[in-house]
Parts: sequence; C-alpha cells; structure tokens
Amino acid sequence: MIDQAEHSSEAGTSVELFAGGGGLAMAVHEAGFRHLLLNEFAPKACETLLANQATPWLGETHIPRQRGEKWPLKGGPVQDLEFAHLRDKVSLLAGGPPCQPFSLGGDHKGHEDERNMFPEFFRALREIQPRAFICENVRGLLRPSFRPYFDYILNELRMPFVEREGSVWEEHNEKLKGLVGIEPADHDERARRYVVSAIPVNAADYGVPQVRHRVIIVGFRMDVYAHIGDELWEEKFKPRRTHSEAALFQQLRDVKSEYWKRHKPVPKHVKQRVAASVPSVDENDEGLTLQPWRTLRDAIMGDPTRDEKPLPQDGLIDYEQHPKCVVPNHIGWPGARIYPGHTPNLLDRPAKTVKAGVHGVPGGESVVLLDDGTHRYMTVRETARVMTFPDTWVPGRNVRRGDQMRQLGNAVPVLLGKRFATAVADALRYADSVAAENDGEKEAA
Repeated sequence: MIDQAEHSSEAGTSVELFAGGGGLAMAVHEAGFRHLLLNEFAPKACETLLANQATPWLGETHIPRQRGEKWPLKGGPVQDLEFAHLRDKVSLLAGGPPCQPFSLGGDHKGHEDERNMFPEFFRALREIQPRAFICENVRGLLRPSFRPYFDYILNELRMPFVEREGSVWEEHNEKLKGLVGIEPADHDERARRYVVSAIPVNAADYGVPQVRHRVIIVGFRMDVYAHIGDELWEEKFKPRRTHSEAALFQQLRDVKSEYWKRHKPVPKHVKQRVAASVPSVDENDEGLTLQPWRTLRDAIMGDPTRDEKPLPQDGLIDYEQHPKCVVPNHIGWPGARIYPGHTPNLLDRPAKTVKAGVHGVPGGESVVLLDDGTHRYMTVRETARVMTFPDTWVPGRNVRRGDQMRQLGNAVPVLLGKRFATAVADALRYADSVAAENDGEKEAA
C-alpha cells in the first residue's frame, strides 16, 4: 500500500485515533513515523484498514519494531482504550475527532452532541504524553457560534492534565484560562503542557485537487518546544501553501499553456470555453509565484511521481452495460442528476469538498460535468484520487459503495496530512539535535 523506502529515516513513533479509512494514518507513515496503535470505531472502516496496511491488535506486548511492519488496529469505542502501556513511547498522537457535531452536515449540535470525541483525544494526551500531536477537524469549529467552545478546546489541549470534574465546560474553561498564563513550576509540569497552534487551511493550497476547508491543530509538548520556539516554527517548519487559484487561472486563460499541453487532446472549443469562463488575474497577485491549483482533470490524468496512470473514461456512464472495470473501484454508477443547489464538479477546477454527511453523500457533490456536456457520478477511484489516496488503497471487500464514499469523505487528504506530519517530524528532529548539542556542551564543561 505504501512505499516503504520513502523516509527511511524514522521520525519517531505514533498513535492514530479515529483512523477511518486511513488518510491521516498513511500521511503520518509517509512522513516517517512508526505506528504503534490505530483505533477506529466503525466496523466497515476497520475492514478497509485491514484490507490495506493494518493488522489486528495482538495486545500490549506487541509493538512494531520497524516501519515496515503492519499497523496494529484495535477496533471498537475509543472510550474502551487504555493507554498506560504507551506512556513515554509515543512521539506523535494524531487523529480527527468525529466532526459531525460541528459540520454543516451534522445538525450543528457542537459540544452538546454525544458524538463529540474531543474529550477522548484530551484523555489520550493526558495518559500518553506524546511529544507532539496533530488534530484535524472541520472549519465549522471557527464559526462564531462555536468559537467560544473552540477556544476551550485549545485550552484543554494546552493543559490536558487539568481534568474536568463534573462542571460545565464554561467553568472548566475559566479554570484553564487562569492557569495558562502561569509559568510552569518545573520540568515535570512542562512535560505535561503543550504549545498549540491552530491553522486554517484549504487543501487545494497544498497540492490537493479539491477545495477542502479545514482547521489543523498542531501541538508540541512544552519541554520539546523549548528547543524550537515560535520564530523557527513560523519561519522554518510551519507548512506554507504551495499552490494557488491565481496561478491556475493564469494557465487556464492561455490555451497554449503548460496545463493544456499536459492534457492533450482536449477539444479546442472546450479550451476556449474554459478560458472565457476564468476571471482575469492581477499581475501583482503573489499567488502567481506558486504552482497552479491541481484540478479534477489533473487527478483523473494521474501524478507520475506517485505512480498514477490516467484513469480510463470509457464505459463509466452506463453501469449496466459496463459492469466490470480494469482499474479497481473505477466503476460507473447510475442516476447522476444536476439540479438547483447541486451543481456538478468541473474538470478544470479542483473538485468540490468530498462529503460524508449524516444523510450520505449529496448528489451534486460527486457528479462531474464532462467535456461533451454529459454528466455522471465520479467513481470511487476518482474520489480517492481527489483525496490523494494512493492507487494501491482499496476499500474492504464487504464495504459497499456508499460506505466507501463515506470513508473517503471523512478522511484527511493524504498529501495535506503528510505536509503537516512532515513539518512535525522535521521540528522534532531539530529539537533532538539541539538537546543533544546542549547535553554535549554540559559534558564538556
């Protein structure tokens, strides 16, 4: 499933909660971490994980010693997990606590929703005390109605050892706010606190062929962060956007650009139509210095650097006449419709956000408009490409299409997750080098 040769230098160990279909788990692995434990509640998602790089959890004594080993997966409620055996063994805790309480598709119940799993993430932090963590979630957390609770989440991440004892969250938050500004008394307390950074992102800005707005929270244990500092994190390690809408628009407006050369043959009238639909770009737009946003057409064509080949497009509209496919999970599906409020994806833009709401995948969000004016559903493989899952990823054998799409919609795009996991890995390596240098100076003295 994953190129084991990549990042042969191990960055550390990791634990993944709420693993879903495996997007963030793949990202963390590709960044150089060795998974000690994965957890996922949904049985169908567990089937998918086991069909790829995971293996059933065999107990506390079974800990992978090399990154090439399969990832131990313990299915079931995260509330049933015990973490004591992992204390002082974990470099990175990663996960995206279920986002339905805060998403547009989840009824907006927020912190009052029983599906809010942030308290379990806090417990894992408290009991494992990893050197760093990555937490991904929906941008809805930043909406004004949820912002006070989001600030409370950040305070809990900063001081997870201060447990909430029956009080309402507002009272607990006041207690946390009173402690955050107090300097830690000693090294032991610094080793329990975290320096936290919340970063709003659009996945398209990081090379993902999809407009996907999320917030990624990165934290470092305070004793580790002392060797990094705000300036280095901001200027050297914190991921910056690499792609822009402006750069894409500039290429789309020029029918002789590299974009159109890359996508031969596209009918001339299609190129002209697309070029006419794109707004002009300010020549001073700093986004022009970046790479163009990747589009749905790019995703279908594939990325040669990831060993991706163009996905066949014949026979995908009429599923009944073409029930078999050469590429795994690249099968047409009937019934695609376009209607008000559900406009299709356009080939020469990043795909819309792949969704997995409580009512399933909305119709228009997974429909694509083709060059000839017809439309169809995107295949599972195309959707996986949009999520930057490798072509070696496969859903579980007994997982139906609806659940496959739901797993993808709930996932973290692999390339986005990898950018942040790599940043954390690089920062941890730097912190280790500084600590070793300081220890050497002390010995010399």
